[in-house]
Amino acid sequence: MTENTQQSNHSAPELPTQYTPADVEGPLYERWVERGYFEADEKSDKPPYTIVIPPPNVTGSLHLGHAFEHTLIDALTRRKRMQGYETLWQPGMDHAGIATQNVVERELAKEGVSRHDLGREAFVERVWQWKGESGGQISGQMRRLGDGVAWSRERFTMDEGLSKSVQTIFKRLYDDELIYRAERIINWCPRCLTAISDIEVEYQDDEGELVSIRYGEGDTSIVVATTRAETMLGDTAVAVHPEDERYAHLVGTEIELPLTGRRIPVVADEHVDPEFGTGAVKVTPAHDPNDFEIGRRHDLPNLAVLDERGVITAHGPFQGLDRFEARSAIVGALRAEGRIVSEKRPYTHSVGHCSRCKTTIEPRLSMQWWVKVGPLAKAAGDAVRDGKVKIHPKEMESRYFGWVDNLHDWCISRQLWWGHRIPVWYGPNGEVVCVGPDDEAPTGEGWTQDTDVLDTWFSSGLWPFSTLGWPEQTPSVEKFYPNAVLVTGYDILFFWVARMMMFGLYAMDGTPPFHTIALHGMVRDQFGKKMSKSFGNAVNPLDWMDSYGSDAVRFTLARGANPGVDVPIGEDWVQGSRNFANKIWNATRFALMNGATVEGELPPAEQLSATDRWILSRLNSVVAEVDAYYDDYQFAKLSDTLFHFAWDEVFDWYVELSKTTFMAGGPAADASRRVLGEVLDVTLRLLHPIVPFVTETLWTTLTGGESVVIADWPKAVLVAGADAPGGFRDAAAEREIETVQQVVTEVRRFRSDQGLQPGQKVPAQLELSGTALAAHEAAMRSLLRLQPAGEDFSATASLPVAGARVALDLSGTIDVEAERKRLTKDLGAAEKEKAQATAKLGNEAFLAKAPEKVVDKIRGRLEAAEADIVRITAQLAALPQA
Repeated sequence: MTENTQQSNHSAPELPTQYTPADVEGPLYERWVERGYFEADEKSDKPPYTIVIPPPNVTGSLHLGHAFEHTLIDALTRRKRMQGYETLWQPGMDHAGIATQNVVERELAKEGVSRHDLGREAFVERVWQWKGESGGQISGQMRRLGDGVAWSRERFTMDEGLSKSVQTIFKRLYDDELIYRAERIINWCPRCLTAISDIEVEYQDDEGELVSIRYGEGDTSIVVATTRAETMLGDTAVAVHPEDERYAHLVGTEIELPLTGRRIPVVADEHVDPEFGTGAVKVTPAHDPNDFEIGRRHDLPNLAVLDERGVITAHGPFQGLDRFEARSAIVGALRAEGRIVSEKRPYTHSVGHCSRCKTTIEPRLSMQWWVKVGPLAKAAGDAVRDGKVKIHPKEMESRYFGWVDNLHDWCISRQLWWGHRIPVWYGPNGEVVCVGPDDEAPTGEGWTQDTDVLDTWFSSGLWPFSTLGWPEQTPSVEKFYPNAVLVTGYDILFFWVARMMMFGLYAMDGTPPFHTIALHGMVRDQFGKKMSKSFGNAVNPLDWMDSYGSDAVRFTLARGANPGVDVPIGEDWVQGSRNFANKIWNATRFALMNGATVEGELPPAEQLSATDRWILSRLNSVVAEVDAYYDDYQFAKLSDTLFHFAWDEVFDWYVELSKTTFMAGGPAADASRRVLGEVLDVTLRLLHPIVPFVTETLWTTLTGGESVVIADWPKAVLVAGADAPGGFRDAAAEREIETVQQVVTEVRRFRSDQGLQPGQKVPAQLELSGTALAAHEAAMRSLLRLQPAGEDFSATASLPVAGARVALDLSGTIDVEAERKRLTKDLGAAEKEKAQATAKLGNEAFLAKAPEKVVDKIRGRLEAAEADIVRITAQLAALPQA
């Protein structure tokens, strides 16, 4: 080490020899929060940039899906903050009606108490108590991840302000006749005893039975098939297709419904598929959504035969039986009467289950509150078609249109106690009054409020503006609405996103809630399988954070985030990201020990070496690439670009190539130290939004700045004497260093092929005259472990590379004959592979029949074989001659 280097070491900022995330992350995050870096000021003159957090359930805890989504949002907001925007990442939680009520009911059950024992008011108080004591653990976990949210603005969908927003929008929709009450088929959970939304229904393949039953007698009989025999007690018709000649003589007549003594009509309806089964279907309007619509078209009665718990209510021998008990009993009774034509068991079919308690869903006719979505959905579709809102990736637009263009009216009432109670009062004489937040509720004898609460999605649909203080025209609404972008999973495109679009356009005078909808995929395991506790592959991200640090988890997730595509992730990938964080740490520590600095201007171009000019030129290219990828929400590509630039180009090439310069000292070393400081400064700022903790520690140590959180986002680096649009660029220097890399890479490969150890030194002559490589000889010798050639040097191998020649003396280091035999064998195998691939690609019959993927694979084999032949032939030629 030279005197200059030693002097720079003495004054260099110190870093611990190892990076320990657990020692760094918690204190750093608290410092950021205390200094108010994440808060947003509506009085600021800066342009706004707003993103709302998809509100996690108050019952929830951080899972990999949350960690993934939060990483992407945090990266966007951290970058925009550095770019000078007044950035608001709005935090909060959803009251999660069914999930929260179930949690508290389970707690009560442990005490031997039910909610009915407490009564509604006391139960709701108990839920608030639970929320205060146990709810919201996810907030602390968000801090662990590094979420840069404005904590002072945290909202809850049941807090006073949001409750006012909910009541306001309900009243407006009601007055505009866009909310109504009607009896319709809904998804009903017999365990939770409430209607549930489509998003809360999970479909899975269950084993049941398909039973074919004969209705009627003789020529007037019809066979229908069903997987739910118990609902036949509520049949009020049999339907056939109008053009089905088999049943034309029966349309308009009546047949006997077995076991009931009732006669039901045969109706013709185009909904029936004449090609499916017998071409005839039983119609149970009170227990099937399609049957309900048939019933409406033909004015059929709605006969409910199951109560809210799934128990048979129809008079007769089956009354009081659970629906599944009744199914077996009814099939047995039909079999005894000779009515069973066929039975298929087991019969696997898709069945809906409550996502909360896994109970089989029961379609049920029920009086509920509905939103008339027609005009709202049209506006939501038009906003995307007209370009007001962009969906990213664009190919997801078709899924969005497929939903909003065919949206059915939305059932918004839930038979729960926890949630926003429907603001409608009923009077003693049939009066119905909807009450707004500034209205007085009717009082007096006989007036009662509707007992139902609103679907959780109703309040979360207001999230982009209710969190800002709407319906008041607050400074926050004026500053931060609409959002810049919504980052969310494609799985709730239909449910949450569509509802926010409908409500935002309706409530905010046609202004959509966000300019862009950036959709991401689901996190899966490393084999692409859905993560689930039942599969045994679910991962608690906190465990990985404990083992590898939050930065490692974040970088792994971001590096897999291609727009709209599912993200596979495995623990070994997180380990790799931990290694990357360590690499950043160690390289920066080395740079600081060797005097890397950000003080003063960059030296002018004429004082910079080709290596310095190369890395600055590459740095500007990377800044431009990263900006373009951010603007296109290409997190995987920007992360990969930064990974390879930092690890490969900065740490493995620039630092290594500069070591000999640092050792030599003088003006060239001083220039490289300043360049290295600049490159690290910019690289750490580019990396910060994805890996905030390690970059904060390193950047503040390197620059002495207050925090990288509030540092400027990198722009093009300028070098005096070489200004260019987009910053300093030097194509000649890039070509020169690419040539150095080519020589080093080829000689390293040759050394490896000859079985030489990485640290084993070999005498060599470098013939570099007439090339741009001469200035790099010392660095190349250092990287390749090549000793100067002595007087007794005898070249036993000679490698021509990139216009230069590297001669090596390998005598005594390898068994030449053994190596020649091995390479000759490898060459024969490569030539055989080439011949086979060439023959297949020359076979017209094969090319005509083979799938394109197979042909492409063989083309790849041919290219690989040809490359192997060139490489092995060169290795053989380089071996010492006998």
